Amino acid sequence: MRRRISGRRGRPAGAPARRIRITALSAVSLLLAGALTACDSGTEDPAPDAKASATATATLSGTAAAAASAAPVLPAALTGQRLDWKRCAAPVKAWGSAAKAPGSRWKCATMKAPLDYAEPAGESLGIALIRSEASERSRRIGSLLFNFGGPGGSGVATLPASAGMFSTLRTRYDLVGFDPRGVAESSGVVCRDDQQTEKALRIDATPDTPAEEKTYLEDAAAFGADCARRSGRVLPHIRTTSAARDMDLMRQVLGDDKLNYFGFSYGTELGGVYAHLFPARVGRLTLDAVVDPSADYAGHSRNQALGFQRALENYFKSRGISAKNGTARVVKLLGRLDRKPVPAAGGRTLTQSLALTGIFNSLYSERSWPYLTDALNAAERGNGSGLLRLADSYNDRDEKGRYGTAHHSQRAISCADTKGRVTATEVKSRLLADFRKVSPVFGPYLAWDLAGWCADWPVAGEHETADVAAPGAAPILVIGGKGDSATPYEGSQRMVEELGEGVGVQLTFEGEGHGAYTTGNRCITRTVNDYFLHDKVPASGKSCS
Repeated sequence: MRRRISGRRGRPAGAPARRIRITALSAVSLLLAGALTACDSGTEDPAPDAKASATATATLSGTAAAAASAAPVLPAALTGQRLDWKRCAAPVKAWGSAAKAPGSRWKCATMKAPLDYAEPAGESLGIALIRSEASERSRRIGSLLFNFGGPGGSGVATLPASAGMFSTLRTRYDLVGFDPRGVAESSGVVCRDDQQTEKALRIDATPDTPAEEKTYLEDAAAFGADCARRSGRVLPHIRTTSAARDMDLMRQVLGDDKLNYFGFSYGTELGGVYAHLFPARVGRLTLDAVVDPSADYAGHSRNQALGFQRALENYFKSRGISAKNGTARVVKLLGRLDRKPVPAAGGRTLTQSLALTGIFNSLYSERSWPYLTDALNAAERGNGSGLLRLADSYNDRDEKGRYGTAHHSQRAISCADTKGRVTATEVKSRLLADFRKVSPVFGPYLAWDLAGWCADWPVAGEHETADVAAPGAAPILVIGGKGDSATPYEGSQRMVEELGEGVGVQLTFEGEGHGAYTTGNRCITRTVNDYFLHDKVPASGKSCS
């Protein structure tokens, strides 16, 4: 199974990188790594559940759709619940056995939420939260919720590891992270074991022959069946609209009249959906590395082909190599790897698909470009270790061959959200040539991704495009980066338009990387901090370089 690259369906944003993982938003991503927390909130047993499997076919394709359109009245048992904040354990479900518990200033709790918002008094599931209280209690504004992207990123794991970036905001806000439903401690989706994942990641993701195409599509369909068998109970109920409703329940339980929120990458879509559902409850919302809300299933992939091609060309230009020559160099290398993988450390080999993943990983942040230079040079000499390490980091593979499950959650949430379904015939006849024109390097991979990502998925998609219109909401700060690889700058402009007149406030970052605030740019940092701490809304169109 492949993991879709970041942006809307992709990698989270900004935080210290794990192992070599240089990070999406330049350092705050689900990538993080290190020490974290987590509270047991009833995560699904990864072993196949016969009952879930039997009921999945009947319920997965429809159930939760009604919950998205209605505004359910929640029982007092949920809105009035008191959270039991305790010392946090290590976030093993998010980061594996190497994870460490955060410091004593972090506390964890589990919030109960309806499994199905169409039946708010019915079965519940646990949403894992983590909090560090404001340091200046007398000047406290309220809670500030974070989502670092994915979907699939664990906020319980990521926030403490990246908290240094938000130390100024912590003076007046309680910093609150959470695992969205279907992620890690919040009934996290689990579909396959490590051996199955290792095998799937070596399948050719840009099939050139009927046999390769058959293998690729069969594996994609099998992944959906695996998810239904192992996590069928939650699959119909992990849409972004339900996660947004969870955030409003958090707002109430945490005692806030308005929701204050900082969303990165996919977290910008989640924030936009919240604003659409609850415009009167919008407090101070910032959206950084913005997903284009007007793009449909195919449009998101095309946007990413454009963004990553731009980033690759900017990388080569920074090294004194023309965009044309640099692109041709990578295309040539990928062609060689498609014909014959090259050896890598540990007796493994670097395939074309894994090389592409490694290149994707290195383009999230300008800080990772030196790694890309070394890895490309080595691969051209017949040593695939560097690109393979970058790919392993992106795929959450540790040194012992164990994989994280964030990509399981990512795919499950993505496919439950979107109605878009594309066949292999459509890819070959309609999309492949266009995507290749947009990006000779990444276009074929992302075009084929459309045929495999949600193939035969057991849950019906909810919408063609996310609705983020929020008339009457307070001003929302929308940050777009000119050099953002995963969520191209144009997406921020469209978010401003879709939020509505007087709601979206455009802030432009004239720099590289997936995300702006986490780069440490002083202008961006000052503008965002002034907005959150002093309610200073900048003029829309402000630019920071």
